[in-house]
Formats: sequence, structure tokens, C-alpha cells
Amino acid sequence: MDPKSQRVKLNDGHFIPVLGFGTYAPEEVPKSEALEATKFAIEVGFRHVDSAHLYQNEEQVGQAIRSKIADGTVKREDIFYTSKLWCNSLQPELVRPALEKSLQNLQLDYVDLYIIHSPVSLKPGNKFVPKDESGKLIFDSVDLCHTWEALEKCKDAGLTKSIGVSNFNHKQLEKILNKPGLKYKPVCNQVECHPYLNQSKLLEFCKSHDIVLVAYAALGAQLLSEWVNSNNPILLEDPVLCAIAKKHKQTPALVALRYQVQRGVVVLAKSFNKKRIKENMQVFDFELTPEDMKAIDGLNRNIRYYDFQKGIGHPEYPFSEEY
Repeated sequence: MDPKSQRVKLNDGHFIPVLGFGTYAPEEVPKSEALEATKFAIEVGFRHVDSAHLYQNEEQVGQAIRSKIADGTVKREDIFYTSKLWCNSLQPELVRPALEKSLQNLQLDYVDLYIIHSPVSLKPGNKFVPKDESGKLIFDSVDLCHTWEALEKCKDAGLTKSIGVSNFNHKQLEKILNKPGLKYKPVCNQVECHPYLNQSKLLEFCKSHDIVLVAYAALGAQLLSEWVNSNNPILLEDPVLCAIAKKHKQTPALVALRYQVQRGVVVLAKSFNKKRIKENMQVFDFELTPEDMKAIDGLNRNIRYYDFQKGIGHPEYPFSEEY
């Protein structure tokens, strides 16, 4: 099966490849690894690359994309690139400059998708994570509908082809969908999604509004960072997942990715390991049975690896809602 044809149509008419390459890595990972890994991912067939201003690697990721265009591996229009608006730039007048900064780092003319990284607005400034003396986050107060209008203007200006959100609950999505004078609906909501947090209610809500759910942490959290709740069980060691993997002669990771593809979820696979990057492309080479899908559905236990606990107390903290 040709992975390049595995695309989903967004509500604005553009197409997003169902398998994406995630580029987030903890700070201690050298930025040069993002360059090498992204180049390799494109070489083995990934056409959807996901990054963000927060990851501080857009320079390297952009360089990787441009080098694969320069050597004839792909054309710019073959690549679907996503960037994200960080929480310290949710004030409407800061949106376009933030996107322009990402484009400057990437050395690209446009991104394919620009999304609000999280609804939790933080104090504007040069600190990604502004904290007070006691180490608490310094929140900002922003009407997300106004942030959204600024994203709509970026789309009209041709700086991004599509616009969406991330880490929004259904009430926050509803607020945008019901906004008077809405020009463009969000094309997606990128959220943590895996067999331990399968987001079935949010997925149903998104589907009913023609919004694509994009899954991050689809393999659980393989890395510890300040964002991860480390008390959680390791998803890829789950006995049910391992048994299904064994039956199909695949890895538990591939089963977790395939699960999402079959439910109509666009899934990000994050790895800087060449063997695993290549292996993740095999998600199109097998199919899970309805029984497999049902068994994996049964693993849901509302375990959130990226619970962003520091954001609790913010009026827009998204995870207090059921979905």
C-alpha cells in the first residue's frame, strides 16, 4: 500500500497524511538529531512532519525538509508540515509574529497547519514557561476566540494552509465553533491519545463536526520530561497489546499506531531511532481484526501521561472536563 496516498481530507479541502513524524525531544537531546532523524523519516516515506516553536528545533527540521527538496526526494507540496503557536503568544497581536518567527527559523514560505498548542495562556515574553518566585506558572488571560480570529487572518495571508487547535476539550472547541462570524472551523484537535486514553467521546465529538483528531503520545510516554507524569504504567508493555502484536508478528508500537489509523485518527510516531522510524512505516502493511480493535478499546483507563498539572487553576485548563 502506498503510504503517500494514505491521507485524510480536512474540512477546508486540504489533505493530511494519516501517519506523521513527531519531532519533540527533551532538551538534553542534541538539536542535530532532529535534523538527521527528520531527513531519514522523509527518506523512508514520511510525508507529514510535526513540530512546534516550543521544541526549539524548527531550524533543524526546516533544514531537513529543505535538503530533501533540494536533492529531489520530495517537492514542497509533498510535505505536510505542522507548527504550533506557544502559550505565551495567544494574545491576538502576537499570533502572526509568532508564525513569522517559525517560518523564519524553518526558512519556509508557509506551513501546512498552524495550531494553538494549548488553551492555557501564559504571560507574554521571551520565556517559554514564565514562573514566579515560588515556581508557579504566570498565567495570562486571553479570549481564545480572539486568538482564533488572528489564526484565520494568518490563513487568509497565506502563511498557513490550514488552522487548528491542540489540547482543547469539547467545550473549548464548541466555543470556537459557535463563535459569531466564524470564518474557518478548526481542521483538527491534536491531543494525547493511546489505548490507555482512547478519547472515544472526544473523537466522536470531533467526527460529528468534521474535525480530525490527531494523536500525540500514541505510544504512551517513552521519555521523561517536565511535562510527563512518571507514575504511570508503560503502555508498550501491556500484555493485551503484546499478545495482539505477537499474533500479527508486529511490535506493540505498530499495533498501537495501527489502532489509531483504523479508527480514523491521524497518528504521530515519535522516534529518533532509525530502525524504529523505518519500522513505523509498516503500519500500512497489516490490519487489526474487529476483535483486536475491541480488545484494545477495552484497555482504556483514562491514564494521561501529559497532564500538564502546572496548568491546573487556569480558567482554560482543559483536562478537568470529562472530554
